[in-house]
Amino acid sequence: MTLYLVFEDLDAGRISKDTPLKVSKNASVQAPSKLGLKPGQTITVDQAIRALVTKSANDVAVVVAENLGGSVSGFADRMTRTAKAIGMPNTKYVNPHGLPNSGQTTTARDQATLAIQTMRRFPHYYDYFQTRSFTWKGATYGNHNKLLGRVKGVDGLKTGYI
Repeated sequence: MTLYLVFEDLDAGRISKDTPLKVSKNASVQAPSKLGLKPGQTITVDQAIRALVTKSANDVAVVVAENLGGSVSGFADRMTRTAKAIGMPNTKYVNPHGLPNSGQTTTARDQATLAIQTMRRFPHYYDYFQTRSFTWKGATYGNHNKLLGRVKGVDGLKTGYI
């Protein structure tokens, strides 16, 4: 859903792929998996997308949330509203990275709905999900989805473990 909202903002012209996103202290201290961003650094929207689709970088997810939503909670509220609007009635978000939180709930059906809606609404960004590696500050990160490129028909989309 974090990327769904990024794609929504790109299409609406609120941001561009070159828009710099500023890293806060809060974003920098997120649990791994992360890029190790430092407060005050910036990362472009394009770099953020690539970090999210390959590494599921939690620090980057918070950077996106704070820059697009004003705060993590504000972005999570927008995520939840969007989920309801696209047919995900059993989903409530409290963070942008999907790490465990008792207040955050979803179902397999809702996640399937999100995948389908992402493919339908944003086919022009869908190639991002097939990114096999991403380079940031000289380090190359491989995609966490170990099926990508190894199993016929796997086209990316989900990299996390929950």
